[in-house]
Amino acid sequence: MTRMLVHVEGQTEETFVNLVLAEHLIPSGYISVGARRLGNPRQQRGGIRPWQAAKRDILRHLKQDPGAIATTIVDYYGLPRDWPGRADAPNKNSASAKATYVEDALHTDIAEEMGASFDTRRFVPLVMMHEFEAILFSDPNRFAHTVGRSDLAGAFLAIRNGFENPEEINDSVETAPSKRIVRLFPHYEKVLLGVDAARKIGIPTIRQECPHFNDWLSRLEALPTTFSTST
Repeated sequence: MTRMLVHVEGQTEETFVNLVLAEHLIPSGYISVGARRLGNPRQQRGGIRPWQAAKRDILRHLKQDPGAIATTIVDYYGLPRDWPGRADAPNKNSASAKATYVEDALHTDIAEEMGASFDTRRFVPLVMMHEFEAILFSDPNRFAHTVGRSDLAGAFLAIRNGFENPEEINDSVETAPSKRIVRLFPHYEKVLLGVDAARKIGIPTIRQECPHFNDWLSRLEALPTTFSTST
């Protein structure tokens, strides 16, 4: 059985992993799925440290637990520019292409630090282009009902329909998914309401609407079988 540690940006992602993602992945063959914040765990707000500090956390985990897989859930726009790939990611590509570019750079850096004997399947980073709230637009109607604002279903749907998929929702720092939500619903609480909405929307719907998230999740689902046969 395989263990997984998800290195995350803040409390919202940490709660999402522990209450929603773990329940989905355990049946794939994981003995445990847990989250650890890359920022200061004593802080309620998120915030990613410079890459060298974050990398030490990831490397420490991979070295201390050779039978484990590590991944990340971090926000592209929230990453310090010293993170591999962040400063030179192509400007005109899709959100998924930008995220993949950074993920590949992160993977390369970790693999090089771990050395030639490292099984590169053990690190599967996810960079979410426009923060956690993007996935809540996978089902605008259920999102609105879950947060007790069914009157906002139409407004949430209009936001969703303005983009190819929820992962593309953003035009600038001022129009990130969470900013759009708060503008309509000032009392929105990320951890309590956001995670509950994600749970009610459900992983199947999220992965159907969010192709980059789905690709990452599919890789994680397949790893316990392939990893255990070669370790």
